[in-house]
Amino acid sequence: MYSSTVFLRSTAPRFGRSLATVTHNPQILTPLRHDWTRQEITKIYDSPLLDLVFRASSIHRQNHDPSKIQLCTLMNIKTGGCSEDCSYCSQSSRYSTPTTASRLVDIEPVLEAARKAKENGSTRFCMGAAWRDLAGRKRGFERILQMVREVRGMGMEVCTTLGMLSPEQAKQLKEAGLTAYNHNLDTSREFYPQVITTRSYDERLETISAVRDAGISVCSGGILGLGESDQDRIGLIQEVANMPEHPESFPVNALVPIPGTPLEGNERVPHHTLLRTIATARVVLPGTIIRLAAGRNTLSESEQVMCFMAGANAVFTGEQMLTTPCSPWDEDKAMMGRWGLEGMQSFEQASVARKEGAALGPQTPRTVSEAQAELP
Repeated sequence: MYSSTVFLRSTAPRFGRSLATVTHNPQILTPLRHDWTRQEITKIYDSPLLDLVFRASSIHRQNHDPSKIQLCTLMNIKTGGCSEDCSYCSQSSRYSTPTTASRLVDIEPVLEAARKAKENGSTRFCMGAAWRDLAGRKRGFERILQMVREVRGMGMEVCTTLGMLSPEQAKQLKEAGLTAYNHNLDTSREFYPQVITTRSYDERLETISAVRDAGISVCSGGILGLGESDQDRIGLIQEVANMPEHPESFPVNALVPIPGTPLEGNERVPHHTLLRTIATARVVLPGTIIRLAAGRNTLSESEQVMCFMAGANAVFTGEQMLTTPCSPWDEDKAMMGRWGLEGMQSFEQASVARKEGAALGPQTPRTVSEAQAELP
């Protein structure tokens, strides 16, 4: 047994809906680890795909209500003009793309968008600004803090992605009511320099540490289809799995090639690669929300449902993501209804509720990660 392995009995309640092939059993022992090796994750990733999906689905049902999907809506509050050279991004000022740079939006359009998202069933509202960092943006940051306060006041979870943060900026966001901060690692440490040169991998990890230390939930994942290998996908999962605390959410994006960017000619990532990555992440990150993010609109309904079966339990829904298309609310709700799925409530994820200081009721599901946190 690995020295840092902890085995805990799942305390999640029995759920009313389950597949005939997988019966929820709260007595099954589930491992939680932070010392995964590349070889171990490779063995999981390379296992026969149907076996891997079955294993991931079983672990998912031990730690989450399999009928629940978190619905998130993303708004671009400051478009384009970014000084970074992320080779996949149309918002970089270094590339000639269809994206037009704009200033930080006013507060009221953001609140209007958040109200619309809530009316349509979204429980997490995310705001993205195309900046490297917040240096020299004091007035803009103050406006964003007010956006966070107002959206949080609607009873929604609030997430932002604003580039690199200092510990003090992370603390201010927490005090304003921020639920989660997105800062993707994008890919493995080894492949990262092929994608971005203006921000180091360690700088990304420093921002994630500042967010975690401020008591904000970490949202950090990657992008598939950058030209990476299977080992790079495995390396990304290993990196987040061996953080001091598993991220609250792990977005899995499929590259949407945008004309004018260096990756405009990349081919669409195969569905089986997406599925294999999600399933592996679910096995290694049993308590984490896995978000099916950019590129989902290119998947058929059956392909999306296979991803849910493999452990994905969150999506972006609404009118648009940052610069790429998004599946509309009505289509998503209809799809979920056909497959017996429903949306999560705000702060239903116990790890999020704990960081918000909310009292957990007796019926609130806990993951093995959350149970471990309560051990002396």
